[in-house]
Amino acid sequence: MLTLDTALTFFGISVLLGLSPGPDNIFVLMQSAMQGRRAGMYVVLGLCSGLIVHTTAIAMGLAAVFAASATAFTVMKLIGAAYLLYLAYQAFRAPVSTDDSNTATPMRARELYLRGIVMNLTNPKVVLFFLAFLPQFVSADHGAIAPQFFQLGGIFILATLLAFGAIAWFAATAGQRLRRSASAQRWMNRSAAVVFAGLALKLVFSQR
Repeated sequence: MLTLDTALTFFGISVLLGLSPGPDNIFVLMQSAMQGRRAGMYVVLGLCSGLIVHTTAIAMGLAAVFAASATAFTVMKLIGAAYLLYLAYQAFRAPVSTDDSNTATPMRARELYLRGIVMNLTNPKVVLFFLAFLPQFVSADHGAIAPQFFQLGGIFILATLLAFGAIAWFAATAGQRLRRSASAQRWMNRSAAVVFAGLALKLVFSQR
């Protein structure tokens, strides 16, 4: 069982990490600016769902096996890069519409949610980050190790939800004005395509 001091310290650091520039929060920012606050939150929920998988892998020791395999790391990052390039293509080809009355349909919501999950799970750097970060706050003196990992994972997910939710909120507010202009919307689509392609290249050349 985590102590209160450990939990609060971990939560504070996790919030700061969530607000620091990185692939996931940049992804949230672009999706929120392009498609609105609700869309951004669906992506955030997807990303957080992916973190549940990473937390479980850490607690069960599977992540250590993955991190030790250069082949697994390479395959995963290539899959992630390919997915980001697919999103870049979609953003570049996205139609322009100034109709701000449309809201996400259930199918669209599922698509955005799945985007968040895939984005998180296909980034091998998240696994390595969890392997390096979470064990620093675990102690055998506080009981079984696996439950502590799950507790830390839950705290990290809460911090991510708050940090990324704030990013989605403010990005959508700014994007709402831009979406009323066809030229501004076209510029956002092109910018998103460039950002996604850049993230793909960064992932391809990343090292363990």
